[in-house]
Amino acid sequence: MVHKNFAVALLAATVGACSQMPNKGSSPEREAAEAPERKIASSTTISTPEPEEEALPPTDIWERLRRGFRLNHRVDNTKVQDYIAYFSRNEGYMARVSERSRRYIFHVVEELEEANLPLELALLPIVESAYDPFAYSHARASGMWQFIPSTGRSFGLQQNWWYDGRRDVHESTRAAVKYFNYLMERFDGDWELALAAYNAGEGTVRRAVERNRRKGLGTSFWDLKLPRETKRYVPQLLALAEVVSRPDYYKVPLHDIANEPYYARVDVGSQIDMAQAAELAEIEVDELYLLNPGYNRWATDPNGNHQLLIPIENQDVFEAALKELPEDQRVTWQRYTINRGDTLSTIARRYQTTVSAIRETNKLRNNNIRAGKTLLIPSASGPAGQYAYALDQRVKRRQSSGQGQKSSYTVRPGDSLWAIARKMNVSVKQLASWNSMAPGDTLRPGRTLVAYDGSTPASNNRTTRKVSYKVRSGDSLYRIANKFSIEIDDILRWNKITKSKYLQPGQRLTLFVDSASNS
Repeated sequence: MVHKNFAVALLAATVGACSQMPNKGSSPEREAAEAPERKIASSTTISTPEPEEEALPPTDIWERLRRGFRLNHRVDNTKVQDYIAYFSRNEGYMARVSERSRRYIFHVVEELEEANLPLELALLPIVESAYDPFAYSHARASGMWQFIPSTGRSFGLQQNWWYDGRRDVHESTRAAVKYFNYLMERFDGDWELALAAYNAGEGTVRRAVERNRRKGLGTSFWDLKLPRETKRYVPQLLALAEVVSRPDYYKVPLHDIANEPYYARVDVGSQIDMAQAAELAEIEVDELYLLNPGYNRWATDPNGNHQLLIPIENQDVFEAALKELPEDQRVTWQRYTINRGDTLSTIARRYQTTVSAIRETNKLRNNNIRAGKTLLIPSASGPAGQYAYALDQRVKRRQSSGQGQKSSYTVRPGDSLWAIARKMNVSVKQLASWNSMAPGDTLRPGRTLVAYDGSTPASNNRTTRKVSYKVRSGDSLYRIANKFSIEIDDILRWNKITKSKYLQPGQRLTLFVDSASNS
């Protein structure tokens, strides 16, 4: 995850980080630690074919990546070997993430090559987000490159109600390239340190280097005392690059992706309804959102980025149809008669638009409105379900995904997620997850949050079993909690231990595990 306010980064300030990992039940950290040993290639360098008199163009995107690999994959390192074993064993995961990358990876490679950067970096979105541009972490990192809000703004990624540039495939990739270049310079071309800083923050890595230097110790990535997650982050990328470099040897299936562009950027020139744009391009609305995940709502930003990514084979038909559609017909307008007690904010919320959009459309100088007057309101042309990837629809789906009796709470001024979680008798982590939030997100009064009571009759088909778990080398409370879908606080309470007490390999922990979710 990208963690740093750029201005603060220049002063080498502390920032924290985390990266998106595959879903529970299939995380590389968990499975790599438990993996049986497997024969791994012992060479520390990448074998390359003998140069031909005139190299043929790459047959697919994976061959193009291999030709641009420049990092030492460290295949003799045990942690790298663990991840190689994990990726080799989890063919389904590699097939899914490589298929998910098919819309984006060609264009990522183009940007990296133009900046003369190693093409191993094109695999970093697998580590960060599993190449999911809608990924959102508990640390408020968003998009396939996992920028946090402040870092995104520092690298020119706009974020507002309509649009989040951190999820914009094209813009976030350009920002990531700028950030890679910055880190490469700050760490004198040491890519392992630069990657660690991308994950943990520049300040964290610099302090670790200085600490070792003062002690007369080594200052390479492998010598430093860094956050556990960061120590895994670099080996995971190197392992990915290694298996992609020799997929047949490691028996890793990669989705066939042609070495050709998937999309074209089209300047629409004005706000446009996403359903209408999809119709003009003769594609599904879902496909348009997957190419343009930066747009949060039913339409593009009225005052911002007017670029749309369109499948390249549909570019001509889209541009031709767009020319025939006047700008004032690209969104649907409704006339609304103001009622007593209405405010611009309540009207905007009702029609899924913003106060500023209503004011601009109706040439209002302030937020004062009068009952009986009429406003022109921009609104979606189709039903809400048609915009399945819009932010509010994604949140609704997530809010409906829990198990047990569902309850709701309307946020009031002064509320905090911690206080609401206590009222609803759930953990902050659970409450945030059910509502597609990060624990640090700002709560807006009027927002409805949901929670689920797992002890209700709706979940009585589940049974809890007592497990005696033997701690293994590399285990942590966080990792064990994730493995069994339980809370760290519960582990501490069941075993009468504290967070400050280190776990020891061979130590036995008593766990009470939901057999339905861990079978």
